[in-house]
Amino acid sequence: MKKIILSLLTTITLGGYAQAPIQNEDAVILKKIYDTSLLNGKSYQWLDYLSNQIGGRLSGSINAQKAVEWGEKELKDIGLDKVWLQPVMVPKWTRGITEIGYVETEPGKTTHMPICALGGSVPTPIGGFKANIIEVKGLEELAALGREKIEGKIVFYNRPMQADLIETFRAYGGCVDQRYSGAAEAAKYGAVGVLVRSMNLRLDDYPHTGAMSYGKTKDADKIPAAAISTNGAELLSTMLSLNKNIRFHMNMNCRSWKDVQSYNVIGEITGSEYPNEYMVVGGHLDSWDLGDGSHDDGAGIVQSMEVLRILKEIGYKPKRSIRVVMFMNEENGLRGGKKYAAIAKQKGENHVFALESDSGGFTPRGFSFDCDDTAFAKVESWKELFEPYLIHSFKKGGSGADIGPLKKEGIVLAGLRPDSQRYFDYHHAKNDTFDAVNKRELELGAATMTSLMYLFDKYGTK
Repeated sequence: MKKIILSLLTTITLGGYAQAPIQNEDAVILKKIYDTSLLNGKSYQWLDYLSNQIGGRLSGSINAQKAVEWGEKELKDIGLDKVWLQPVMVPKWTRGITEIGYVETEPGKTTHMPICALGGSVPTPIGGFKANIIEVKGLEELAALGREKIEGKIVFYNRPMQADLIETFRAYGGCVDQRYSGAAEAAKYGAVGVLVRSMNLRLDDYPHTGAMSYGKTKDADKIPAAAISTNGAELLSTMLSLNKNIRFHMNMNCRSWKDVQSYNVIGEITGSEYPNEYMVVGGHLDSWDLGDGSHDDGAGIVQSMEVLRILKEIGYKPKRSIRVVMFMNEENGLRGGKKYAAIAKQKGENHVFALESDSGGFTPRGFSFDCDDTAFAKVESWKELFEPYLIHSFKKGGSGADIGPLKKEGIVLAGLRPDSQRYFDYHHAKNDTFDAVNKRELELGAATMTSLMYLFDKYGTK
């Protein structure tokens, strides 16, 4: 019955707005897109190389530069109309040797705790240090305790992600302030360091790194900041409940350097009818250094590359110019996204649509859209086309960090939304590796993105 309705449907009216016709031709094109990705895709092969031959791509690192060179070569091999590198200055931070953390319950009696430095943290003194611990559930509890109870201690932030929130990104957003601002706030009260419970819904032994900021803290007042695994956090909290006088040893050798030059990698298929209307698809090429960044965001990179490759393979000639952008430095600065938007504005480029994949390579569920009601009504008229592929979730909301700076009146920003229940098991951790990505799920995501790009190119955003 749905196929019959799809064939006969010529106009859909949502909220009084007449939509562009959904023709049976679109269903045929989407089937061709999914077949190409699942039967002759390159996304998994690309990810294998990016993850296993290059590895973690921390902004400003040698591996990040290798990834730039790889991305430029692969885009040229696809046969795009234009491929170029866009220079951008990025921060450089190095982790140094593996961090050491342990609890001392009495002299000579210690328990190892898995920790890792947060990105941008200052190091500990050479050889590390020991201090007593004060546990808090968040920044407000920290302020309520005041300097008298905090000075000279390590602040242990132990607010977990809210497990009853089905949308795990909401759970992440509800506690990431501890990681980002925890050190700056603790330093105000004389703390000597901070430990932050990893942003992870699972109990395991992997500490999860991520960006942090000292805000306006003077260099002399900056304190070391580390993540502790969820199992470590549970154990440390239990030990503190039994003995408030235990001490924690931290030893970290991380360091910040001067900014270095890197690049956004850009490829384009020039539009056949409206070459000055630009549509962007992308992800971020940089990653954290503990794993190889397969989910965050190697998956988004190869899916975005695959969008343009699939369109070429099926012989589709876009009306508008479609660009793939491999953004640099999303993780600890967003310099690539900001630079791309600034150059686009400087050149007066008319960007009408942008799509980002930065939520892992899991089974696609749909998209979120940052757009006006008229554009969203058009999007909703396409839902039936995606239902055979079990893509049901179309909602208004956020899009992606790298494409956010492009926001302006009239543009449609979108984010691929895969199933997120396992994403934070891997996010920013040592286990974010190639073996954690399922080939079929990755390819379904690439096809889903290609399909949306095709529809926006064919029908426009108005």
